[in-house]
Amino acid sequence: MASKPLTNHLLYISGGARSGKSRYAEQRALALTGPRRYIATCPVIDDEMAVRIDRHQQRRADQGWQTIEEPVDLVAALDASRDSAVVLIDCVTLWINNLLYVAETEQQTLDEDAIHRLTLQMIDAARQGQRTVIFVSNELGMGIVPADALSRHYRDLIGRCNQTLAAHADEAVFLVSGLPLSLK
Repeated sequence: MASKPLTNHLLYISGGARSGKSRYAEQRALALTGPRRYIATCPVIDDEMAVRIDRHQQRRADQGWQTIEEPVDLVAALDASRDSAVVLIDCVTLWINNLLYVAETEQQTLDEDAIHRLTLQMIDAARQGQRTVIFVSNELGMGIVPADALSRHYRDLIGRCNQTLAAHADEAVFLVSGLPLSLK
């Protein structure tokens, strides 16, 4: 039985790659009533990624989702989703990848302070309206230290964003092998 969405409820879900984060986030969203919006941050960069995206879309078919594909401007996507009772953003990790790519192509620097500010702006946008917003992100800081500076920088940006999201979320869940562990 579906329940009504909580007012301004922010749910942060993290875990490793293929840990079941997206499936768990979708199950949580489907347990709530009202219009659902899926904000997808992954651009199609090759054939394999296109297959993955198609698989995700097919899994959501006929479940009442409206999808917005927005790789960079999550504040605008959240603003456009104010009429939705549930908004799922999948995933924050790719959002940061996309921001880093844009910054590099424009020969700008994207540092941890900028990510912190952008994450706070995203949280402020998520707090608008009576809805549940679910953020999905990878936990990258549990492995070996990356060998190159760009990879270490990317890991650090994600770590800063994840810390900010977790601190401001009403609920935080960590997925391990498909099993949810409540953090907060």
